[in-house]
Amino acid sequence: MSLAPINLSEAAQDLATGVYGDLDVSEILLEFAPILQPPYVLAGIGLAMGVLCGLTFARLVQNKLDGWKQDRLALLPLGCFETNLAYTGIVAGITLFIGGSLQIFGFSGGAALLVALLLSLATAGALWVQLERLMAQVENGTFSAVDFDNFDQFF
Repeated sequence: MSLAPINLSEAAQDLATGVYGDLDVSEILLEFAPILQPPYVLAGIGLAMGVLCGLTFARLVQNKLDGWKQDRLALLPLGCFETNLAYTGIVAGITLFIGGSLQIFGFSGGAALLVALLLSLATAGALWVQLERLMAQVENGTFSAVDFDNFDQFF
């Protein structure tokens, strides 16, 4: 038996002789690339990635606020390379977490990751806009304490 790539005539001969038995192509490929169902590992990696990048992002924003308090350094623009990288890591991690979780509950892989990506991007975009507004309020001195008992101010 040679290790050289198979050509069409050898493939036809193998098919005719039944060397592979009753296995079809998809069953042969699944033996080489097993798909873990349900994808607990994917959800776990996504959660860990989201938490670690979230902690990093929180520390970067805290450092920016501390620099503003001490030396009146500019808070905006918020989107420097480090904060963008950490925020992108949060979005990617949460996308994997939501996508893996949806797959656990029976969604197909592609649909679960697409829904997770859309949810993550919509939420991340809204949070980024809100964070920039808050940073602008802090910089302008118009920031006031938030009263969580009075929900009318949010609507």
